[in-house]
Amino acid sequence: MRYLVLLLFCGVVCHASAQSKLPVIKATSKSVSIRDGDFFDKNMWSLSPSARPDVYTADRSRKPKWVVFYTDIDSIRVKVTPGSKFNFVVLLNGKDTCFTRIDSAIPVEQERMVRNDTIPFTLTSYNAIAIKALVNGTDSVVMHFDLSSFDFHLTREGILNKTHLLKNQPDALAGKVAPNYNRLAPVERVQMGSAVWITPPLSVTNLAAHEMDGRVGWNMFEGKKVELNYDTNQIIVSSYLPKDRKGYVKAKLGFGRTFPYIKGDFPISEGHYEGNFAMDNGSELAMILDSVWVAKKNFPIDFKPLKTTVIHDATGKKYETRTVMFPAFALNGFKQTNIPALIASNRINPSDYEMNFLGNDLLKRFNMIIDFKNDEIYLKPNHLWDVKYKG
Repeated sequence: MRYLVLLLFCGVVCHASAQSKLPVIKATSKSVSIRDGDFFDKNMWSLSPSARPDVYTADRSRKPKWVVFYTDIDSIRVKVTPGSKFNFVVLLNGKDTCFTRIDSAIPVEQERMVRNDTIPFTLTSYNAIAIKALVNGTDSVVMHFDLSSFDFHLTREGILNKTHLLKNQPDALAGKVAPNYNRLAPVERVQMGSAVWITPPLSVTNLAAHEMDGRVGWNMFEGKKVELNYDTNQIIVSSYLPKDRKGYVKAKLGFGRTFPYIKGDFPISEGHYEGNFAMDNGSELAMILDSVWVAKKNFPIDFKPLKTTVIHDATGKKYETRTVMFPAFALNGFKQTNIPALIASNRINPSDYEMNFLGNDLLKRFNMIIDFKNDEIYLKPNHLWDVKYKG
């Protein structure tokens, strides 16, 4: 289930006063299907009577759209706009009241003090953007910035070895019992450089880049301008674009299932092949191509394989892959040559939309200005432009 948030019941009451009486739909099964705009996910949601409310965050969109919850016997259709929230009740088996809310992924705009926050980072040998973070003012951890992730996440090892978030479980700290990561102490503050988040969303994860204790997702900078500069090893967060944008080329920033993506192009002898590329800068690879996109485009892949491997996703599923060398690839008109790309024999992207991925072995070659207010991105080659790919 995506983006669950546990709130006090009083929060439901406050929103209910604005909606007057909460709508009620019925169900005899906990499984719920959701149509979010153009995308339908069968049985992707599980009703939770204990959550008050259980919050579904709709895929990010600046345009109004409809979200429909389908139980096994009923449904409700809700119009979602930027900043909107809608509360309703699902009555399970005629007795269990499931308070539910649909939130826009884009929060209500608020007037904020204008300031620039600077976050120093280190680029690791695994192409991770490593950031030193301070949790609750005392716990030092290292997170990587990941444009293909959301919120804050800490690994179990990071929580156990580097934080006090298990301080309410002395037996676990003594090694007598296994830690219960569902009962962490509250995260009241996270600081990275001069940027501070109060009571931010933080979850436990099994996935992080090599040598990292966790990751921070792009949505922690929603509505801001984020300058990612590999020449100075700094992330600068502001409400305004930097005045000096010489050498940068602007492009539209798209969002597919709430993941930011940019358009890329393969200018090869057979012609131009354009596609959407999610920016997975948490990956040490250069590029992963969607097998469905490859088939639909009739994309030429008869290049000599560099190697064949088997990789696993978070669920343990295996994917047979081969890495080939492509002669050229362009972003915003900037062309790289001889790029190693991974092609899977079956679809790696679990969603029902076509999406390729760019890893940080390629993305690190660009300084970026990402405008999460106007959904635009500016790219400029940096000093890593001619560094050899890992392959």
